[in-house]
Amino acid sequence: MKPRESNTIRNRSFLATLAAVFWSFVGLRRRADYEKDATSLNPFYVIGAGLIAVAMFIAVLLIVVRMVVGG
Repeated sequence: MKPRESNTIRNRSFLATLAAVFWSFVGLRRRADYEKDATSLNPFYVIGAGLIAVAMFIAVLLIVVRMVVGG
């Protein structure tokens, strides 16, 4: 096991957080990537990215339902 280097932990960008949240929604994530995300993602970015992802998911569902129903 590698020791954690608390001095070299960097916060990742918002786009990297969006990518991590997307892969979490899909459910495909490597263990190494998950562990890296757990130590480097900004919690506020995760909340914001999660809210954006949920809003996009709901919007896509509404569009699909309207297309199927024909309204």
